[in-house]
Amino acid sequence: MITKGQKINGRYEIIRSIGEGGMANVYLGYDTILDRNVAIKILRGDLSNDEKFVRRFQREALSASSLAHPNIVEMYDVGEDNGLYYIIMEYIEGKTLKQLLKKRGTLTLSEAIDIMLQLTDGMAHAHDSYIIHRDLKPQNIMIKDDGQIKITDFGIAMALNSTQLTQTNSVMGSVHYLPPEQASGKGCTIKSDIYSMGIIFYELLSGSLPFKGDNAVEIALKHMRDPLPSLREENPAIPQSIENIIRKATAKNPKNRYADARSMHEDLLTALDDDRMDEPVYQYKYPEHETENTKRIKKLENMEDKKNASDEEEEKEDEVAKKIEDKEEKIEKKSNIVIIILTVIFALMAIALVVVFFVLPALSNEKPVTIPSCQGEKVSACEKKLQALGLEVDTKIKTEASATVDKNRVTRTEPEEGRSVKPSTSVVIYKSLGEEVYVIEDYTGKNYIEVQTILETQYGLKVTIEKKEAPDNTKEYGEQEIIGQSLGVGSEVKKGDSITLFIPDIMDKFPDMNSEGWSEEDVEAFCSKYQLTLQKEYEETIAYAAGKVISQSRAPGSPIYKKTNIKVVFAKEPTAQTPSDDGEKNNNSNS
Repeated sequence: MITKGQKINGRYEIIRSIGEGGMANVYLGYDTILDRNVAIKILRGDLSNDEKFVRRFQREALSASSLAHPNIVEMYDVGEDNGLYYIIMEYIEGKTLKQLLKKRGTLTLSEAIDIMLQLTDGMAHAHDSYIIHRDLKPQNIMIKDDGQIKITDFGIAMALNSTQLTQTNSVMGSVHYLPPEQASGKGCTIKSDIYSMGIIFYELLSGSLPFKGDNAVEIALKHMRDPLPSLREENPAIPQSIENIIRKATAKNPKNRYADARSMHEDLLTALDDDRMDEPVYQYKYPEHETENTKRIKKLENMEDKKNASDEEEEKEDEVAKKIEDKEEKIEKKSNIVIIILTVIFALMAIALVVVFFVLPALSNEKPVTIPSCQGEKVSACEKKLQALGLEVDTKIKTEASATVDKNRVTRTEPEEGRSVKPSTSVVIYKSLGEEVYVIEDYTGKNYIEVQTILETQYGLKVTIEKKEAPDNTKEYGEQEIIGQSLGVGSEVKKGDSITLFIPDIMDKFPDMNSEGWSEEDVEAFCSKYQLTLQKEYEETIAYAAGKVISQSRAPGSPIYKKTNIKVVFAKEPTAQTPSDDGEKNNNSNS
C-alpha cells in the first residue's frame, strides 16, 4: 500500500493520490534532489507480476523518455523499488481531455481544431522517432488551464501492445478508439495512431463516441465493419472539410488514411479556409474492406469525364499512394532488421548461459562454496573474505538500521550466510546505520498521559512521571500538565532510553476563606502547613469584623502547590474622628 510521506527509491516522496486506472495509479510526488513536484505513476495489478510485460515496459518507457516536445509529457525516470515499478513524469496541473468532455459535452469548432493541431504536432514528433503510442484516447491527454495539451502514457501503451489484457476496464476504455487492424490482431503502425486521433476529433465535435456496444468485442467489430456516422447529418454547421479530415483519418483500410500525423496536421491548418469549407466528400481510393484476393481495378471513364477530371491530380494521388507504400515498406524492413538483431542477441545469450551453467562447471569441476558470516565486521574485511572464496562482491553497498550491529559494520549478506552457491556468485553486503535516532521535542504545557503514550509506543522510550514544585508560583497549572522534562529539546534518543516528565506537586485545594469566616490566625496557620508565602493587606470596613478575611488571590477550589504565594486582604476597623477635632476645625475655618 502506498502511503503519504513514503519515498520511492529514496528520492521521490508521495504527497497524495491524484488518479487511479486499470494499469497504474498516479500520485503527486516531490523530487527531493531536484526540488520539484513530479507525477509518479506506479504499475498495479497483474501487470506488475508479469515479468514479460515489466521488461517491455521498462524498455519502451526508456525509449519514450527521449521524446522532447511541448505537447508530450516529459518522462524523467523509470525504475523499480521493492517490487514497485514506477515512471517519474512531469507534473501537469490540469484535467484530462475526457474530464473536460464530461463537463462540457462538446467543444467549439475552434477549440477542437486547436486541440487536434497540438495532438497531431506531438504525434508527428513521436512518429519521426519511430515511436507509436498505440493507445491514444482522451484519458491519456492532459489539458492545462491555458489550453496546452500534453500526451501521456507512451511507455505503458507501447508495452501493452504485446501483452494480453484481462482487465475489462482497461480494454473497454481503449476499444472505443481501437483501429480495425489492431482489433483484428494485425499489429500497429503509425496509421493506427491516426485512426485513434480521428475518433478523438469526432468525439470532440459530437460529444459522443461513434461506436457503442455492450462489450468490448461488439465495439471492436463495429470498428471493423460499420461505417463512421456522419457528423454533418447530426450538425450541418460542421464544414465538409472537417468531416473529410475525420473520414480520411478513420478509414478502415489504412491505405486510405493520412500517410503520417504531419499530413493530418497540415490538413487541419487549412480546414477552415473559404475555398475548402464546401469541398467534395473525400472518396476512398482503395476498397475499405479489401481482402487478399481483392485487386484494385481502375474505374473506366468516358472521354469527357477524363478531360474534366484533372489528370495531374490523378498522378499526384498515385504518387502519394506510392510514397505511403514505400514508407510502410521502409518501416516494415526496419522492424524486420530489429527482430533479426534481437533474435541473434537472444540466441547468443542462450549459448552463453549454456556455457556458463553447464560447460564451464564441467570443465573446471568447480565445487560450490558456502557464504561466510560477516556480521559485525568491517565492510572491507567482509569483501576480502568473500573474494578469497571466489565470490563477486556487488559494488553497491546497501544500508539498514540495526539495534545489534554497530554503525558502518556489516549486518548481513545476500545470499545469506550458510548458503551454498556457485563460485563467482554476486553477493550484496548490507551495513548498519546504527539504531534509529529520535529527537526530543518541548513537551511542557502538554498532557503527560498523551505524551507518555506516544513516547512509549512509537519510540520505545522508558517514561517516568514525577511530581515537582511549580516553577512559577504566580501561575496555576493543570493537574496533568507537564511543567518540565529531564531531556532538553533537540536531545537525541534511541529505543530503550529513559526520560522523566515532571508534573506539578498538588497537595490540596484552596478553601473559601471569606465564606468560612477565616481569621488572620487561621490564614497564618494554613500557610505554615502548606509552606505558602503569605502577603497581607488590610482594608478599613465595617462590613466585616476586624481580622476577618475579605478576599484571597488564589481562587477557592484551585490546586495548592508547595512554596507558592498567596495574597489575603483582611478587615480593619475604620479610623474614628473625635468631636473636639471637628470643633477645632470649625473654629479655625470661622476665624
